[in-house]
Amino acid sequence: MAKKGNRVQVILECTEHKESGMPGTSRYISTKNRKNTPERVELKKFNRVLRKMTIHKEIK
Repeated sequence: MAKKGNRVQVILECTEHKESGMPGTSRYISTKNRKNTPERVELKKFNRVLRKMTIHKEIK
């Protein structure tokens, strides 16, 4: 049986890409510990379309 832990997969989506009006989206998949970080995660990741580091927020 699979063990049930606090670590879950989350999808991170770029905030600046939506506002730019360019086609496509920049998304990353990451994991977080639900017990240590119950709020939504924000990380700086590289956006290939915009070619710069942008803030990616967790989406539902």
